[in-house]
Amino acid sequence: MSTPTRTREIHLASRPHGAPTPENFRLTEVELPELAEGQVLVRNTVMSVDPYMRGRMNDVKSYVPPFQLDAPLDGGAVGTVIASRHADVPEGTSVLHGLGWREHAVLDGDTVQAVDTSQFPDSTYLGVLGMTGLTAYTGLVHVAEMQEGDAVFISGAAGAVGSVAGQIARLLGASRVVGSAGTPEKVARVKELGFDAAFDYHDGSPTDLLAEAAPEGIDVYFDNVGGDHLEAAIAALRVDGRVAMCGAIAQYNSTEPPAAPRNLALAIGKRLTLRGFVLQKYAAHVRPEFLERVGPWVAAGKIQWDETVREGLENAPQAFIDLLDGANTGKMLVQL
Repeated sequence: MSTPTRTREIHLASRPHGAPTPENFRLTEVELPELAEGQVLVRNTVMSVDPYMRGRMNDVKSYVPPFQLDAPLDGGAVGTVIASRHADVPEGTSVLHGLGWREHAVLDGDTVQAVDTSQFPDSTYLGVLGMTGLTAYTGLVHVAEMQEGDAVFISGAAGAVGSVAGQIARLLGASRVVGSAGTPEKVARVKELGFDAAFDYHDGSPTDLLAEAAPEGIDVYFDNVGGDHLEAAIAALRVDGRVAMCGAIAQYNSTEPPAAPRNLALAIGKRLTLRGFVLQKYAAHVRPEFLERVGPWVAAGKIQWDETVREGLENAPQAFIDLLDGANTGKMLVQL
């Protein structure tokens, strides 16, 4: 098969104001450059869309640079090396890398990570064995410092990170694991995954629903949502409780700054720790530990994972829009 000379990419056509729309994206065909020494050409087979990408669409300073207008977006992807000028990354190697949102990627061979797709599907390395699982593990163990016997509450519990975090908490010996989700079907799925209790946050005040689901309180809150869920957790946390602030999807599309939790003063008397985190601070030194502990659980079937898959690069923008609307169960992926 001849090496392609052109490929398709999704570019950011304009910056969203509020919720993204299809008009903010553009499908573009571009020329592929000749490979330089040390580079590889990868045909992407699956790519990830993730909530954090919404923040990168704003032209603001953050822990990761914003996407540029009229340039391709990027994100996690797995693909196959189809041409190589790197001695250690031969053709046919399956690799994990950061240039998604395109059908082919030219990369420095030193920046890709070879993955074994004989035991697990390629998508696994974007999910439970990739950034998703590593985020869940890091937030629980290294940020919230979860201990055996802790009661744990996880918001967005049917999502990619939340669903894995709840299962890891159970395997680490949590006394109770509670989750919130956005539909009755998602609540049912969360319970199937081994959560002791779960509630649909549309059914009332998250504070009241959490108090009912965890009447004796909680020790750890893994926050994927922010807003009223964080306020509910502060009310339910016991003395010396810990919060791992992973995401705040409830406000990503907001055009006005949200109010802080109205009960934040409770953190003083309860001696609470609220700690925000981004994975890049932890990934390099935590990944080996994560793979050693969580990998066998995945191999043994002790951790399940869900995927919501859309087909074709042209459908990636809508997959991202749907993700922010909560249309996914588990990891949102685009098959290329």
